[in-house]
Amino acid sequence: MGKPWEAFKTVAIVFSFAVNFIFVMVLLFAGAWLFDVKTAIVGPLVGSLHTGFVEMDDAHIRTTIRVSDTLQVNDTIPVVFDLPVQTDTVVVLTQNTRVPNTTVFLNGAPIPTDIVLPAGTRLGIKLDITVPVSQTVPVVLTVPVHLTVPVDIALKDTDLHQPFARLERTVGPYNTLLNTLPSTWDDAFCKYVSVCIPAP
Repeated sequence: MGKPWEAFKTVAIVFSFAVNFIFVMVLLFAGAWLFDVKTAIVGPLVGSLHTGFVEMDDAHIRTTIRVSDTLQVNDTIPVVFDLPVQTDTVVVLTQNTRVPNTTVFLNGAPIPTDIVLPAGTRLGIKLDITVPVSQTVPVVLTVPVHLTVPVDIALKDTDLHQPFARLERTVGPYNTLLNTLPSTWDDAFCKYVSVCIPAP
């Protein structure tokens, strides 16, 4: 009975060693593969997403808008003022005009009489009057408008802030977690086993 038991123990030990060796090798290769995936794919992807969302929230839309149009102005403007008129002019009588109680000198003697100036008589006069002006002036204009308007819109001041902030909060914890995970076996041993291998 001793020999089969010894043979079984030997086979069991060798089998256990082989299984454990294979398991450790699989873990080492899987760990190395995971480190590569973390370093080459997942870390940069999540990090870039997080950085992109932060930068998008801090971004500005800067542009220049050119406006070239015409405005139609159709309005009335009230005009109220006093217009002083001071001038010498000639007036023409449009009808016979009676001038009563006029003194006419004939041969040096004053004679009171009424005279009539016939229509068409031209009289030189001096005008010194103030004319009140109260008018409503219609204004109809076509005004060309040519503007260059600079625009600077901060996205965090728009409705896009909430979606960007939500995406940043969603991706941020994963980015932090990935940044704290080791990237190589040396990092893993140094962080979790406190066995740090000095760099060559």
